[in-house]
Amino acid sequence: MDDKEENQFIVDDVSKIIKESIETTIGGNSYQHDKVNNWTGAVVENCLSVLTKQQKPYKYIVTCMIMQKNGAGLHTASSCYWNNDTDGSCTVRWENKSMYCICSVFGLAI
Repeated sequence: MDDKEENQFIVDDVSKIIKESIETTIGGNSYQHDKVNNWTGAVVENCLSVLTKQQKPYKYIVTCMIMQKNGAGLHTASSCYWNNDTDGSCTVRWENKSMYCICSVFGLAI
């Protein structure tokens, strides 16, 4: 049983990884259009790097979106057809005074 629990997709752990990645990459920066591509790439790569170092039997899909705070609306949704006992997902919405960052991780058991 311990081995099964050790290899679970734990949303709280993944959420912490995402938040740390965003804070490390973006932190207190203000929105700068010319840096968004680098920031999103760095957040995704950092999340993947930390997740794969855990050596859990998962394939991961990581998405990241950064949007300037300017009053525009944004709606997003996702749906998955998978095994609820083994697979999982986690989405984090982070913001500062000038931007939003929405990052999702999907873990698919191998």
